[in-house]
Amino acid sequence: MKIPTIHGYIDRRILINFTADPKAVEKIIPFPFRPKIYKDKAIVGICLIRLKNIKPKGLPDFMGVSSENGAHRIAVEWDENGETKSGVYIPRRDTSLKLNTLVGGRIFPGKHYYAKFNVEEDNGNYHIDFKSSDYTEILINATETKLFNDKSVFETLSNASAFFEDGDLGYSPNKNKFEGLRLKAYNWEVRPLAIQKVKSSFFENEELFPKGSVTFDNALLMTKIEHEWKSERNK
Repeated sequence: MKIPTIHGYIDRRILINFTADPKAVEKIIPFPFRPKIYKDKAIVGICLIRLKNIKPKGLPDFMGVSSENGAHRIAVEWDENGETKSGVYIPRRDTSLKLNTLVGGRIFPGKHYYAKFNVEEDNGNYHIDFKSSDYTEILINATETKLFNDKSVFETLSNASAFFEDGDLGYSPNKNKFEGLRLKAYNWEVRPLAIQKVKSSFFENEELFPKGSVTFDNALLMTKIEHEWKSERNK
């Protein structure tokens, strides 16, 4: 049984975004999805999000749970009722909350891997790393900045913001279906991050992504965002 609407707060959300060879991405995403192309590139990335007071909408905040989470994301399109829809395909989710590993695929969409997170945040500096139960590893060092990466395929912060705001519907695999979850942020505001170091054993797996097929593009930061998540029809 799915919770129809989940309410809480995004305390901190970091989106680390990469461009990728569309042919490589096509091989790892299932039907009915296909890569969403931006200037001849597929867009993939990592979402590192700290959630607070997550609970069914209508319950008081003190009944909610908090957690650190990581999600690998691929911007996708698909055809539905004669229209082209867009969102993200999420091949894996990682979480610091063991409860999520138990309810993932039952209440919350998709399997969640339990991971040990190490988070250090101070004066606009961010260090996050985790190691998951299946040895998937992530590491980033980042600093808040006023300047968007001028080498980004998106060229401007507003272009990047619009692209990722449009990806509010995510699908996660669960057995023979894909479970949908839509993010409704009460306000959408992203700020640029400068990345000193980023590592992902998922994107560095050359069996999935041949060497040179994935390139860092930009990073974005969101903080203190009230939001809802609502289940969408499975695919």
